Amino acid sequence: MNERDLAFLPAWQLGRLIKTKEISPVELTELYIRRIEEFNPALNAFITIAADYAIREAKLVEAKIAANDISSSFFGVPIGIKDLELTSGIRSTMGSLVYENYIPDRDTVVVERIRNSGQIILGKTNTPEFGLSGTTENRLGEACRNPWNLERTSGGSSGGSGSAVAAGLCPLTTGSDGGGSIRIPSSFCGIYGIKPTLGRIPRFGGLGKPSPNLTSQAGPMTRTVRDSALLLDILAGYDKRDPYSLKDAPANFADGLDLGIKGVKIAWSSDLGYAAVEKETRDITYAAAKVFRDLGADIDEPVLSLEHPMEAFLSIFAANNYASYGDLMDSRNDMLTEYGRQNLELGRDVTGVDYARALLSVQIMRAKIDELMDTYDLLVTPTMAISAFPIDQQPESIDGYSVHSRWGYLPFTPVFNLTGQPAANVPCGFSHDGMPIGLHIVGRRGEEGLVLRASAAFEQARPWINILPPIC
Repeated sequence: MNERDLAFLPAWQLGRLIKTKEISPVELTELYIRRIEEFNPALNAFITIAADYAIREAKLVEAKIAANDISSSFFGVPIGIKDLELTSGIRSTMGSLVYENYIPDRDTVVVERIRNSGQIILGKTNTPEFGLSGTTENRLGEACRNPWNLERTSGGSSGGSGSAVAAGLCPLTTGSDGGGSIRIPSSFCGIYGIKPTLGRIPRFGGLGKPSPNLTSQAGPMTRTVRDSALLLDILAGYDKRDPYSLKDAPANFADGLDLGIKGVKIAWSSDLGYAAVEKETRDITYAAAKVFRDLGADIDEPVLSLEHPMEAFLSIFAANNYASYGDLMDSRNDMLTEYGRQNLELGRDVTGVDYARALLSVQIMRAKIDELMDTYDLLVTPTMAISAFPIDQQPESIDGYSVHSRWGYLPFTPVFNLTGQPAANVPCGFSHDGMPIGLHIVGRRGEEGLVLRASAAFEQARPWINILPPIC
């Protein structure tokens, strides 16, 4: 097998090759470091490359493998970590000039679990400042680029993770999703990504002052559904340090992937009652949704009339970010990005009445979606309203409708951060100019297993893993 083919193997297969000693973690780590050195200058997917650290860790892991001391399916498999996670001993910037040279002495809980599983951290993947944008630009370097077209955005805020996995710079990464930040880049870059139920993966150990976590959830970004299920097995589970952490013990998410979806009831919506969607995207995702009917599922098209979630979302999201980082407006204002300042200013101006009304709007949204999910097991929509657009050219109109340039292209993702439901992107086709398009699969709260199962059934029917971007 040549190096390129090896680099694009699913992580679960790499784990087996390591376990059977057909490849060493040192060799595999060196391979991905070479790929990062070759392709990252064009992509800017990694903001920090921890090559020396990764090689040292790979050698320690290799010694354990020699003694058959293997603790997880991904033992010895290299991984990228989104740079909103703190990594002890490895630069952690939060995508901000404020923390350009910050090297923490502690890990977030996500990184703790990654290290404990024996995975090899290659470095930190690029992110917008504090994760405050749906595209990945910051003041630390050039914009993160899409491996399918270097002039296009990779999305955000896990844009570096999406670009890195799609380009084979690592087999899997962590992402986090406060308004679509796993699903946006997964759709734009043509990979699989799942935002679990809110609280499924604990959040603890970040920077900034503590604030309520009403929207954000870490999760896997991978090339295959099985890889995401196995990484979710590693990351999920209660942690008493996070008051939002779910106490129910999760199942082994990889166990039910091959059960199929015969008899599953699925609702399809092209707009949720409010979204403007590009016709090409709507047509491709609708055709993809009908694949589930061929797989034995029952599909209906109920009429949905949700209110647009962005007013409520922005009040909650911005106010909570201001609670965490608002003091930087006084001490480091000149170091912030324009969008960072705008978000913090918005959060500063949210009143208690605004916040209370936003919470009421969320309750109404949740009740309407829960009522829908009393009838249906899954809801399927487009993931994005359009495919990836040129960097710094956010659309201001879609399908003839005026939209907000900052969030008009992502109408489907924030609502499910507010309701806390698990939601995944599966690659389902390409635009006329060769850019990936994603299908959005949403489940009931706590039912990541069914979302993964439906994703796996679609992946088997419409496989995407052998379709690689041109940069590779």
